[in-house]
Amino acid sequence: MMRTEHFLLPTRCRFLMGSLRSLRPIVLMSGAAIALVFVAAVAPAQVAIKGAVVHTMAGAPITDGVVLVKDGKIERVGPASAVAIPAGYKIMIGAVVTPGLVDAHSTVGLSGILNITADQMQLEKSDAFQPELRAIDAYNPREALVKYVRDLGTTTLHTGHSPGALASGTTIVVKPVGGTVQEAMVAEGMVAFTLGPSVQGTYRNPGTSGKAIAMLRGEFIKAQDYAKKLGFKDPEKRPTRDLKMELLSRILSGEVRILYTANRATDILTVLRLQKEFGFELVLDGAAEAYLVLDELKAAGVPVVLHPTMARPGGDMKNLSVETASKLKAAGIPFALQTGHEGYVPKTRVLLYEAAVAAANGLSFNDALAAITIDAARIIGVDKRVGSLEAGKDADVVIFDGDPFEYTSHVCGVLVNGVVVSETCH
Repeated sequence: MMRTEHFLLPTRCRFLMGSLRSLRPIVLMSGAAIALVFVAAVAPAQVAIKGAVVHTMAGAPITDGVVLVKDGKIERVGPASAVAIPAGYKIMIGAVVTPGLVDAHSTVGLSGILNITADQMQLEKSDAFQPELRAIDAYNPREALVKYVRDLGTTTLHTGHSPGALASGTTIVVKPVGGTVQEAMVAEGMVAFTLGPSVQGTYRNPGTSGKAIAMLRGEFIKAQDYAKKLGFKDPEKRPTRDLKMELLSRILSGEVRILYTANRATDILTVLRLQKEFGFELVLDGAAEAYLVLDELKAAGVPVVLHPTMARPGGDMKNLSVETASKLKAAGIPFALQTGHEGYVPKTRVLLYEAAVAAANGLSFNDALAAITIDAARIIGVDKRVGSLEAGKDADVVIFDGDPFEYTSHVCGVLVNGVVVSETCH
């Protein structure tokens, strides 16, 4: 029985994969069909993805490779000469195949594409210190911006409240699918903190970084006392429930990590001192001047979620460098790239382009791709499920018609959890 092959490449690339006689026309989805795919729960398909080059991110790239997908998981990966495609599998073909991209820090789903009050839930401005807020309570999986980044290859998002508050809430890790946050949810994230001028620009208190750290130290000391009293055998001596203290206690016990946005070198060093004093698990975010404190970061063993490579150099990010990613790599400091949060429409950057510019400024192709796949997955704690093409992992796959970091290349196909959510060149 002949299998139907769905070719995703433009004519100039198809010769990579075989005879033109097997080509069939591409059928574009209507807007209504696209919306249905976005909202509805779709059963995972059995798919064979053939690529002239397959970047597994778990070893060397495979020339003329095949990725088999079954029941939402990756079934097998290898060269076409060693991987037989079972009958009945839908076949998708591309020039380059990669794992689904992993955005290590975003506000997508809280910030929306329209930039109006109704779709801007990324920062609560009533109080500078609200760690008890939860992104899970504000994330909108039906937001058009979610589909926008998914169609450009992002299949895992670490998202939540934006930087700008002393503590702005707990983030989440989601897939850009489903009609409810429960369907999209992968894992709880981290508690987002910020140190620097962006806090003072939004709130009257704290007015300086010194005041901010003093406030935090006071809150952590309260949390230590709260946790101690929770252990009392006499229920009457235990404290009444306090959501802030509960969360800070979880931070101090190592149950949940802090994602601390700090861009200036002086603020980065202050955060490292605070971490050393209280012993919490830390991921540094932003880190525009990280290149000035590489030795200190390396000694602290703190991973970095670096700002978007092409972020606007202003405020506490005025001294950012497009070469910082390559310098972190050379120093042996674990890092990932992110899309971050912009103050203008569409509120987020394109993850693929940020990695491409990093690759053009000192980072190797493989390291740039790792920074938005497996390395990002490790830092946000979901690398057992996503970030590489390996048997047993979630079937999140992106198909390109050329080099992913070339501007003229296109994302031609996207699978999330084994479901084909996008299948057009654009």
